[in-house]
Amino acid sequence: MSYRETSTLSTAGRSVEINKVLRNTYFLLAMTLAFSAAAAGVAMALNMSPMMSLVCFVAGFIMLFVVNKKADSASGIFWVFAFTAAMGASLGPMLNHYAGLPNGTALIMQALGGTALIFFSLSAYALTTRKDFSFMGGFLMVGLIVVLVAALANIFLAIPALSLTISAAIILIMSALILFDTSRIINGGETNYIRATVSLYLNVFNIFVHLLQLLGIFGGDD
Repeated sequence: MSYRETSTLSTAGRSVEINKVLRNTYFLLAMTLAFSAAAAGVAMALNMSPMMSLVCFVAGFIMLFVVNKKADSASGIFWVFAFTAAMGASLGPMLNHYAGLPNGTALIMQALGGTALIFFSLSAYALTTRKDFSFMGGFLMVGLIVVLVAALANIFLAIPALSLTISAAIILIMSALILFDTSRIINGGETNYIRATVSLYLNVFNIFVHLLQLLGIFGGDD
């Protein structure tokens, strides 16, 4: 077998593996988003308190490390569902707050629709163009650190305009991360579909939360 034939077979095998990771990632992402939505619905029905919401969020944050550790084992699937359930449940009080507004249901649906539009548009772009967005990694990391520092500072400053800016910045950063994370899968930088799913889930989760907050501010959130 010639070098060219060997190279062709190697490329074909790599393409098959990448497509398999993509299929598994999007399937698991769809399942975890549905599971997360169900957990949020249960939290709303139980009228979960803000304190319990914080407990769920912290539990989800802790489980994020467990998921990354267990991603190469069979138990990784269980932990990724546990993680997304905790994150979904943490949204209960916030969703009840917006649902209680005169146009709250519309705001939530607009946030869901906007999040879906952003995700599918950017994913389609990355998949169609096959561009390598790995060059954005450093910029995105710096952006996340800046936003985190600003968010922590605003806990004490409580400046509405800064909150607005932070939410807009997070949406932009998470949108760029969709391109970055999808590009990593396409170019073989991420071969574990559980880790890939968690990355994309967090992008979607944060876009939805902060898009809802922006819509709430402009749409009549008191």
